[in-house]
Amino acid sequence: MAAPRSDTRGIVAAPELFARVRFRRREPAEPLRPYVEHYWLIDWDLTEPFASHVVPHPCVNIVFQRYEGTGDFGEVAGIGLELFTQKLEGRGRVCGIQFRPGGFRPFLADRPVSDLTGRRLPLPEVLPGFRAAPSAVLGPEAQDARVAALDDFLLALGPAPDPRAERAMALADRVREDRSIRRVDELADTVGMSVRSVQRLFAAYVGVSPKWVILRYRVHEALERAGTGAPPDWAALAAELGYSDQAHLVRDFTARVGVPPTAYAQARTGPPR
Repeated sequence: MAAPRSDTRGIVAAPELFARVRFRRREPAEPLRPYVEHYWLIDWDLTEPFASHVVPHPCVNIVFQRYEGTGDFGEVAGIGLELFTQKLEGRGRVCGIQFRPGGFRPFLADRPVSDLTGRRLPLPEVLPGFRAAPSAVLGPEAQDARVAALDDFLLALGPAPDPRAERAMALADRVREDRSIRRVDELADTVGMSVRSVQRLFAAYVGVSPKWVILRYRVHEALERAGTGAPPDWAALAAELGYSDQAHLVRDFTARVGVPPTAYAQARTGPPR
């Protein structure tokens, strides 16, 4: 597996966020890499509140969290269907595990991942056989120690190999990497499966439909292009991403991010206010 990705796909106004928090991605231990995309660590110490926004990936996350005035706690965050907003203030720390699309199911036993979609649940409620101590992850100042604690936490859960999870992860990876796949029937054809079989596989192992994943990666790509360098040729980008026209891209981007793509790009590349 490659090193953790360095792009900012899904993070709205990433430079503004990174100017206020310390954000790192780290690799998990080797046995966990088939299931885990990366760990993500955030620390902040703010004099003024800041709201972070993320267009969620088609991934389940386990999130250990510490906010000023609250105790340490852990959650399982199913795939978010809407723009996720988190207010940051004072001092705090988050240590997260982002699973690959389909990679959380081997830890979940006999429960479809779609049961978690759009929900944030206490860790013991989703993994009742394991009692985690969030402070063991959040307490160390050294990030290497936090990464080691995350490794210990996941390895203790002992994920079982699952060929269907492997197939779901491979299909989701194909959607992310191959921009020529724009419809579910095209994805199904690449592996000789029926559309219905692919849909059932994604519901059980990814948590959302394959069409949702295809559309979400389109928005992530548009968001990344809009936030870096000169604003793109929107009509050309719409065609590249498989939208029927530029208006369709604008509607989709605005619905997911909250502002039209041109306004978002201008705010990222315009003069400082």
